[in-house]
Amino acid sequence: MTAIKHALQRDIFTPNDERLLSIVNVCKAGKKKKNCFLCATVTTERPVQVRVVKVKKSDKGDFYKRQMAWELRDLAEVDAKDASKENPEFDLHFEKVYRWVASSTAEKNSFISCIWKLNQRYLRKKVEFVNVSSQLLEESVPSGESQSVAGGDEDALDDYQELNAREEQDIEGMMEVCEYAISNAEAFAEKLSRELQVLDGANIQSIMASEKQVNILMQLLDEALSEVDTIEGKLSSYEEMLQSVKEQMDQISQSNRLIQISNTNNGKLLDEIQFLVNYMDLSKGHIRALQDGDLSSPKGIEACINASEALLQCMNVALRPGHEKLMAVKQQQHLFTELRDTFARRLTNHLNNVFVHQGHDQSSTLSQHTADLTLPKHSPLHRDLLRYAKLMEWLKNTQREKYDGLSRTYVDYMTRLYEREIKDFFEVAKIKMAGTTKEGKGNKFGLHGSSGKLTGSTSSLNKLAVQGSSSRRSQSSSLLDMGNMSASDLDVADRTKFDKIFEQVLSELEPLCLAEQDFISKFFKLQQHPTLAQGEVESDGGVPSRQPPPGEHRHSMSLTEKDMVRLMMNKIFQSIETELNSLIALGDKIDSFHSLYMLVKMSHHVWTAQNVDPTSYLSTTLGNVLVTVKRNFDKCISGQIRQMEEVKISKKSKVGILPFVTGFEEFAELAETIFRNAERRGDLDKAYVKLIRAVFMNVEKVANESQKTPRDVVMMENFHHIFSTQSRLKISCLETERREAKHKYTDHLQSYVINSLGQPLEKLNHFFEGVEARVAQGVREEEVSYQLAFNKQELRKVIKEYPGKEVKKGLDNLYKKVDKHLCEEESLLQVVWHSMQDEFIRQYKHFEGLIGRCYPGSGITMEFTIGDMLEYFSSIAQSH
Repeated sequence: MTAIKHALQRDIFTPNDERLLSIVNVCKAGKKKKNCFLCATVTTERPVQVRVVKVKKSDKGDFYKRQMAWELRDLAEVDAKDASKENPEFDLHFEKVYRWVASSTAEKNSFISCIWKLNQRYLRKKVEFVNVSSQLLEESVPSGESQSVAGGDEDALDDYQELNAREEQDIEGMMEVCEYAISNAEAFAEKLSRELQVLDGANIQSIMASEKQVNILMQLLDEALSEVDTIEGKLSSYEEMLQSVKEQMDQISQSNRLIQISNTNNGKLLDEIQFLVNYMDLSKGHIRALQDGDLSSPKGIEACINASEALLQCMNVALRPGHEKLMAVKQQQHLFTELRDTFARRLTNHLNNVFVHQGHDQSSTLSQHTADLTLPKHSPLHRDLLRYAKLMEWLKNTQREKYDGLSRTYVDYMTRLYEREIKDFFEVAKIKMAGTTKEGKGNKFGLHGSSGKLTGSTSSLNKLAVQGSSSRRSQSSSLLDMGNMSASDLDVADRTKFDKIFEQVLSELEPLCLAEQDFISKFFKLQQHPTLAQGEVESDGGVPSRQPPPGEHRHSMSLTEKDMVRLMMNKIFQSIETELNSLIALGDKIDSFHSLYMLVKMSHHVWTAQNVDPTSYLSTTLGNVLVTVKRNFDKCISGQIRQMEEVKISKKSKVGILPFVTGFEEFAELAETIFRNAERRGDLDKAYVKLIRAVFMNVEKVANESQKTPRDVVMMENFHHIFSTQSRLKISCLETERREAKHKYTDHLQSYVINSLGQPLEKLNHFFEGVEARVAQGVREEEVSYQLAFNKQELRKVIKEYPGKEVKKGLDNLYKKVDKHLCEEESLLQVVWHSMQDEFIRQYKHFEGLIGRCYPGSGITMEFTIGDMLEYFSSIAQSH
């Protein structure tokens, strides 16, 4: 075990600066016997680290390798399993429990004892020992002899130092000289002692021989010291001589420093004077322009602009600390203030006069525009005033009160001017609008407007109106007065003219408002950009100026400038919205269908204005008026629905195409013409759905109330007309209603044909109904002829009662009856007659089939053939 311990120390622990204190040969409990060694080690460097290292023999050779190591401070418990009996098993509790079996109990006890000692010395009794014999722990206490065994070994290890390579070579060389060193250590030691004594004697003799040389060295040192004293005396005299030179040089240096300070101060003073002269000096030409400059000529205005900008730069110069106390600066500032006030007063008075004169000049030209529906152009006024825009900006930045006063003066004069112009303009528009309906007043019909018949802008609408006039002369007076062709043409012309007048009004107002808003923004400088920097900024000329921080005055101004533009526009054009609403009310009073034209035009102009500037006065105002127009449009639709519900039909005449059905057709044709490519198509689609549902409901209502005309005829004719209208106009939002109209028309056509045709061969029908009843009861078809009531003789008797002549006479009466029921304008007589022909042929074929199946081989046939029937139907139709 000792050899193994030395081998492990040499091969594994010495290279890692560790000392091996104890070793135990172990294997894991309960497993295959694979031996390894647990070693207790300490490091040679401070602070000392104590470890438990697991060492295992390599599988590929006879050398050992380090497999695992644990710090002793991580050891929580040592369990020896049994304190009273010898037991080689023990457990070490690190992060988990490791169970070991030692090769012998003595090795286990020795290893545990070493761990206990290391715990006592380095860990201050941190590790807990369980099932360990107290005798074993007591023996480990360092006292007397046990101290030399327990602690002494470690102390000796603490003082132990290995030989280095050179010491090993010296010892080996000495041992080679004395071959007997190993066999006779005492003789070797005695020889070494004798050699040491010889060396000591030689050292003493050498020291005694060098005493003479030491005395000589001391003498030389004394001489050197005397030389040093001589040199120090000379240096002192030299220092005294240089002291006066030093004082003179200090005086010269002080004078130079004062001169330099004086030059620096003079330079700074010159810079300050140049700064004040450059930035606070206003030329005589500028002063003359501010005091007496001509504000009416272009050159004078340009000189005043340059002078005002120069004055503003001088007043906004960022003075340095102390400048305000200089008398010259105070005088200049006082001069600047007087010049500013004088020029601001001159500018304000001049612009007030310009506003007044321009207002009078514009009002004198109003008479030129009364005959034409146009508004006076103010571009000359704007062009003249925009020359003063930079001066207005200067006034805004220097004299805010005078700027606000000018703004109010301009608004007051322009409000009165625009109010007169707009009032006269709308009076002309109303006169022209009222003149369009003088000849057409009193024409009312169905779904039409309040004072004019609804007529489209195409010739097809006029034709429809003429076609429907003859069949509706017998209706009630409020719904039947179709008027003649000239009245219809007049309505078309009136609406077209109204549309042009309304478009002209909006087209005149739009550029007027946009131009005025643009002028206000430019002239009064109400669209300025916020300040770019905080504190001092440099202007184009490099002059430092004082500017307010962007988060304070200018930022708040940029927010209120938009409000100022809006307020000024609202004040100047306060009459526009009122006049527009008045004009819209007049147009709606003349003809409620004018709201369709107005809705399209107003929507287009609102859309255009919002694309230009969504926040502009024009966009806001037109948007408000559009709400009124949309409300009138909704009232128009509601009025048409109400008229449908109030329709009364004559009890003595046939119904035909209802007035509101024709009215819806004409409304749709007109609306499609007006709303082609319009922005508010959705409003029309909603109105279509409301109207068509009302038409459907009231057609059924009238059909149920009709006494002269059968219900199926009313439904068939009117829904056929609705279906034809929708198919022709192709209104996409009414596709569902178009299919529904077709379905209703088809159903009521079939119902009318069946009910009108009835049973033209009544006895024959009854006979074959009895035959079908027998077959249904279980009698075979070929055995029906043996039934007494349905034999061949009975069949021939019934057939003889319906010769071709009688059948033709019955069909002729039926044709006359159908012709009475149907109206002429829908032209459905031939359609109904053809459907009756098909139904009659179907019944004939049904009878022929029953004869063939129930009376086979009897040779019984009808008195007339299908060819005869076709000839009957054709001749009857041609004769009428």
